[in-house]
Amino acid sequence: MKPMGTIPADFAGTPLTIAGRSAADWVATAGDTPLFVYDMAAVEARIARFRAAFAGIDLHYAIKANPFAPLLAAMAPLVDGFDIASGGELAMALAADKPARTISFAGPGKRDDELAAAIEAGVTINLESAGEATRALGIGDRLGVTPRLAIRVNPEIELRGSGMRMGGRASPFGIDADRAATVARDVIAAGADWRGLHIFAGSQALDARAIIETQAATMALAGRLAEEIGVMPPLVNLGGGFGIPYFPGEVPLDIAVIGEALSETRANRSAALRDTRFAIELGRWLVGEAGVYLTRVVDRKESRGETFLVVDGGLHHQLAATGNLGTVVKRNYPVSVATAAAEAPTETLSVVGPLCTPLDRLADRVTLPVAQVGDLVAVFMAGAYGVSASPTAFLGHPMPLEILARHS
Repeated sequence: MKPMGTIPADFAGTPLTIAGRSAADWVATAGDTPLFVYDMAAVEARIARFRAAFAGIDLHYAIKANPFAPLLAAMAPLVDGFDIASGGELAMALAADKPARTISFAGPGKRDDELAAAIEAGVTINLESAGEATRALGIGDRLGVTPRLAIRVNPEIELRGSGMRMGGRASPFGIDADRAATVARDVIAAGADWRGLHIFAGSQALDARAIIETQAATMALAGRLAEEIGVMPPLVNLGGGFGIPYFPGEVPLDIAVIGEALSETRANRSAALRDTRFAIELGRWLVGEAGVYLTRVVDRKESRGETFLVVDGGLHHQLAATGNLGTVVKRNYPVSVATAAAEAPTETLSVVGPLCTPLDRLADRVTLPVAQVGDLVAVFMAGAYGVSASPTAFLGHPMPLEILARHS
């Protein structure tokens, strides 16, 4: 038997209920499985927790975490900005009625047509290189539109313990810190609408002390750059990096402690940042724990002493849960038999999907209530990097359904 992560408190009951309704009811409403259900009340609670801990700090949602259109529309009035990473995400953000001035566009390799669409819309472009700055300025001149430009900085610092480190090394992301002020002065001199700095050092960290240290170092770097540039940055995006506890032994972040430390850091910031606004950019921390992936048992089999539940969903929708999205050692996300009664007997088994690859394993030798064909299996922590980060076209299986759940 292998351990699995902890089921989020919002979904700890048996049988499983989501937003006050049973998992089976949500499947009936959607019409089929596999199905992603996103509990909007859980997202709203996360936003409220952020506001309580980070007074005076803007909240940006990185829509790459989950771009489901109804979710974006519901979040648009609740957050201060959307952060995007492609022309496709730009269209999604605008379709959600998020004002263009609150949208920022990061990512290397932006095409000229993407830059033009962003400039025409009035979106802030976080420049990733001097070459991109030159292209953006040229496109703005051609269109007769002043581009809103910020500098994404590749910092000397990295976020300790993060699942994906974005600083402290050579990188395709951002302009190296020792060159950032020069590029910023150039775009300001060229007449761009100067929007500030974006400094992102890492993601998926569960060490509050590491985040506190990184935010302090980021604030100090922003102050030094502002002094070198000689023009106050209207906004400094401090990045994010807040992780969620997917696996056994992981503990949720204490964001109140992080907020207290950031308040002190901000109070002692450089005079060059006196009137600057600050933002934190979050994706999975806002939506990850709010999602449940429901998949139906289509077969139950025994093989050489092991039991397998074969379900109709898998890595083509939940690549991360199968351990195939940057995970070196396979560890189990929290799963349950959504339709099981509270006192049902248990057994040790593996949950596998329908794909013709041994990689398609949603749970490896876990203890679950006994399940039969037709029962529903729930995979938790499914609100971020599910559909959009999985190989949905692999082997021609249908796309999963998605639904935004609200309490009635």
